[in-house]
Amino acid sequence: MTYVITQDCVDQMDRSCVRECPVDCIYEGGRQLFINPNECIDCGACEVVCPHEAIAYEQDLPAEKQSEVDRQSAVFAGLGKLGGARKYGPLPTGS
Repeated sequence: MTYVITQDCVDQMDRSCVRECPVDCIYEGGRQLFINPNECIDCGACEVVCPHEAIAYEQDLPAEKQSEVDRQSAVFAGLGKLGGARKYGPLPTGS
């Protein structure tokens, strides 16, 4: 289980979560931010600072947003641990 940034973040990207993340696992996509499930330590620091309530623990997502888990996983499929968002830079995704 991990935290997920839902589509409620699309075109918002406040980045409060990025500043709060102690392990630098929140990456920038084209229109939203994504949490790398391979790097997240499930601390929840990002969830409490998001002004758009776009972040939730995977297990707590309502049924209609469960597809967000697969969507986030697909973004990082094959990438594994990237070593931190600041070092890696924007993701090669249009999302």
